[in-house]
This record gives sequence, structure tokens and C-alpha cells, in this order.
Amino acid sequence: MTLLAVERIKLFSTRSPWWCMLLALGLTVGLTALISANWTGPLPVIGAVFTHTFGLYVIMVMAALAVTTEYRFGTIRSTFQAVPDRISPMIAKAVVVMLLAGLVGEAAAFGSWGLSWLLADDTSQLALTSANDWRHVAGVGLVYAAGALLALGVGALVRQTAGAVSIILVFALVLESVVGFIPNIGDDIQKWMPFTVVSKFIFGDPDPSAIPEGAGPPAIGELSPWGSLAYFAGIALAVYVISLVVVKRRDA
Repeated sequence: MTLLAVERIKLFSTRSPWWCMLLALGLTVGLTALISANWTGPLPVIGAVFTHTFGLYVIMVMAALAVTTEYRFGTIRSTFQAVPDRISPMIAKAVVVMLLAGLVGEAAAFGSWGLSWLLADDTSQLALTSANDWRHVAGVGLVYAAGALLALGVGALVRQTAGAVSIILVFALVLESVVGFIPNIGDDIQKWMPFTVVSKFIFGDPDPSAIPEGAGPPAIGELSPWGSLAYFAGIALAVYVISLVVVKRRDA
């Protein structure tokens, strides 16, 4: 519990987490407001959380900063001197950051959903009446938490803010899109890219008419929605475990 308290204090001792949380909430809820106010016809549940990916990227930047900032200012050395095994404080940091990311994800998802009720002309399809509907909304927090773990691993491996943020954003926003253009094998590779796969957990296999034209998630492989989350979380955990091994072996 002491380590958790220490990591919480360190995380909130800088302004970046606060700005990142506000930006994640503002982007997600604000863009949802625009979609809801201009939607024609019944607004589905997935339309209310369609913008969650924008907040996800911001939260991943926040998670990367949680570790790269410590390397930048040298505070990580003091932590490792106090806890020589190095693994315990890194795990405590992961718990704190993942919990915060999950809470922000839930706030963004339910905030977007609630605002959609107020702004949409037709809310007949917005009620959370099935397990899938609840997964569309409540599942956002789980994706944010897993994404934060992945970003922590990248940050611990790279140790530089610019490098870590660049890797995260370029991979998610550029690489996963352009890999599909590789002749013959591009589509097969793309459908197993982590962010492409995890989109199925939130969106499932929606009716193409249920989301904005041309904006639906790419075709996914044979994984179920929960299998898609497990796949994404497994990759995030693997990256973080690798980062723990590297942190343990190299100088701070």
C-alpha cells in the first residue's frame, strides 16, 4: 500500500496527468456531442461511444509520461535506491495508472452516452438493454486500462518522452492503417494488429448503417469481442513484462 501511495503522489505531482485527463474527456464527450446533435434517425449505443479512441490515445500518452518523466528528472533513481528490486515500484505504478485510466474511460464513455440522451433527436436505441449494450459503454474503461499498460511498457523501454509518444501514436494512427496496403498479405496482417482487434470488443460486428458512413472498424478475425480484449490485453502485458526485465537489468 505504501508503494501505491507513493506512485499516486508522484503521478499527480505534475500537471500532465490533469491536462491529459481533461483532454481525453473533452475530446471524447465533445465529439460525441457533435455527432449526437447532427445525427439523423435513431442513435445507436455504439454511436454514443464511437469517439472513445481519441481519449484512448491521450490516456496512453499520459501513461507513457508517467514513467518517462521520472527518467527525465532522475526521480526513478531515488525510487530504485529505496526499493532495490525495481519490480515492485513498477508494478505499483502500473496499478495506479491503469486504475486511473480505467476510471477516465468509464467517465468518458458514460458521459458521452448520457450527453447523447440529451442531444439526440431519437434515443429509442440508446437504452442499455442487453449485455452487448453494456459492453459497448462500460467496456471502454477496460480498453483504456489495457492501453495504459501498453503505453507504460513502451515508456519504460524507450525512457524518452518524445520517442515513446511517437511510437505509440505512429503505430496506432499510421502503421495499423498503412500495413493493409502491403500486397498479398497486408489484409491478413492488419486484422491482427492490436488496436484493430480491440475495436471489436467495443463495436462488435455492427450493422454498417449504425455508424457514420466509412467510419466503421475494419474487418476483424475470428475472435469474439471478449477474445479481442484478451488479445489486446495479452499484448500489453507482454510488452510490460519485457519492459520489467529490461528495467531490472539496465542502469537507471
